[in-house]
Amino acid sequence: MSTPSTPAPSPPGDPVTEEQAEQAIRTLLRWAGDDPLREGLRDTPTRVARAYREWFAGYADDPTAYLARTFEEVAGYDEIIVLRDIDFESHCEHHMAPIIGRAHIGYLPSHRVVGISKLARVVETYARRLQVQEKLTAQIAQCIHDTLQPRGVGVVIEASHECMTTRGVHKRGVSMVTSTLLGSFRSDPSTRAEFMRLIRGSGGFSSR
Repeated sequence: MSTPSTPAPSPPGDPVTEEQAEQAIRTLLRWAGDDPLREGLRDTPTRVARAYREWFAGYADDPTAYLARTFEEVAGYDEIIVLRDIDFESHCEHHMAPIIGRAHIGYLPSHRVVGISKLARVVETYARRLQVQEKLTAQIAQCIHDTLQPRGVGVVIEASHECMTTRGVHKRGVSMVTSTLLGSFRSDPSTRAEFMRLIRGSGGFSSR
């Protein structure tokens, strides 16, 4: 199933101004039972609006642009490239609660490679949008697959969800693991096994 790797479409309707966003936050503060005009909360709407602009900056970025510059002079290297333990923060689209986790990325280049920091940028771009972990995993893998056209791509994400730890069932210490495997990472058991072995290194993903 293909997942779009282009930036999210603009929301319908007229653009929302910063003042409108701040007013909405004042409304939420009143709904919660507090007074947005008291000293401690007076500047909170401005701070929250700025925080939202940072947390959701990924809507303004095109992740494929980070993968546009590639390198072919790799002295014939054609084995798996892995970047593991990429820390990220996101927010779940159901409760807007934080998702805190790590991503592990591997790909098998066909004829070109990309700077490793660019893989982290792709993770960052998709993470800074409202997400569910399954979609986040698939989007990162599909973006790398479509843009670099490698022989295979693997993405594994492990994360904790504050919508589960701070509300609802209140279960702490629980992590969710998702994976998307494309190309040879999906079709070739030995390639898949090597990828999983590499990301199980010190401090990385470990199966239970």
